[in-house]
Amino acid sequence: MRCARAGAGARARAMGRHPTRGRRDGRPTGARRATTGRRDGARGRTTRATTEPSEPNPREYKMATKLAHAKTSVRDPYAASSPPLYQTATFAQPNATENGPYDYTRSGNPTRTQLEEQMAYLEDADRAFAFSSGMSALTCVTRLVNAGERIVTGDDIYGGTSRLLAQVVPKVGIEVVNVDMKDLDAVRAAIAGGKTTMVMMESPTNPRLQVIDIKAICDMAHDKGALVCVDNSIMCPTFQSPLALGADISMTSATKFIAGHSDVTGGLLAVKGEEVGKRIYFHQNAEGLHLAPFDCWLALRGLKTMQLRMERQQANAMKLAKWLESHPRVQNVNYPGLKNNVGHDLHFRQASGAGSIFSFTTGDVEFSKIVVEETKLHKITVSFGGTTSLISLPCFMSHASIPAEVRAARGLPDDLVRISCGIEDGDDLLADLQYAFAVAEVRVGKK
Repeated sequence: MRCARAGAGARARAMGRHPTRGRRDGRPTGARRATTGRRDGARGRTTRATTEPSEPNPREYKMATKLAHAKTSVRDPYAASSPPLYQTATFAQPNATENGPYDYTRSGNPTRTQLEEQMAYLEDADRAFAFSSGMSALTCVTRLVNAGERIVTGDDIYGGTSRLLAQVVPKVGIEVVNVDMKDLDAVRAAIAGGKTTMVMMESPTNPRLQVIDIKAICDMAHDKGALVCVDNSIMCPTFQSPLALGADISMTSATKFIAGHSDVTGGLLAVKGEEVGKRIYFHQNAEGLHLAPFDCWLALRGLKTMQLRMERQQANAMKLAKWLESHPRVQNVNYPGLKNNVGHDLHFRQASGAGSIFSFTTGDVEFSKIVVEETKLHKITVSFGGTTSLISLPCFMSHASIPAEVRAARGLPDDLVRISCGIEDGDDLLADLQYAFAVAEVRVGKK
């Protein structure tokens, strides 16, 4: 049998063919297919099966499998184990009058295509698009709204989103209405109160981790002919699928859990509907909002381990949140993973995990400031979703662009502390937080 295979390979090479390439089952040319079927006991014969089983449907794979086995139309002639990096600005064309599949990286790049197709696969979307940042992705979403029309959004949203919608978008004649998204009657009234063509929301929200009924609001918006964009950066496709809940656009900051190592700035839009996709691509290309090839490559690499990281980070968040919940100095812990959280039940009707971001209040800005500054493993920085744990006072950092009086009116207190758990050992993170609290109690006093 060994000689037969060797001979088959030699014959294939002599004819200019690779001995295994070109066969779907990977067997050498000339090798015999293994017999399948059952043994006929009476006659001692093998009965061959009449039909082969159906191949597995990639859409039915679990998330971890989808992350490990990227789905893309890009073909690498060398079958590299890692996606190739096409670090180029231009592509040579077949001749002077015909264009190849790529010409200029602003318009498209094979590395970017792989990331976009993988994200569409994970989100079960018609198309996906990679942007230079989460904010450039959201800016592109606002381009779908015309002067004289209305955007309805929440009152507890990321500071960068708030700045875009409060200080930039209205200058082109678009009305922006902020509303408490937990109040469905208020949302319905805001949508009906003007020419609403876009609803933009987060769930859970940043930084108070409020849970919003995504499906209910999508239904309201669609009844009025409006599109819905959900910022899914805290959950990612790992734990939540906005498109499955009715959203037209799902935005995920690739800076956070997708790239996962705090070394990429990027944003991704996954969309339902070819028409919406065409409009998004036009503005992305026309305004040069694309993500660079190397950043796409880093994001592709990060995606492979996203679920592993997020599950570890989530376990750490639960450990810390439970400890904070019982601490006399803590007034409130905002984390949908806690069973007594007001949004717990709704959250787990539309998501499979609670994530690794939570926030809490102490009732004392100085106490909160000491806690933030005295941690050793939690780095004081904006953003979230990296491998190391991060801690911040949002009102002085990520949400500082929101005027103080607006923050106060929206119930965003200065003593609010936000933590993004990393992949460190949970016991070490807890000990670090306990130490910081102990220092704060010595300096400010126990309660």
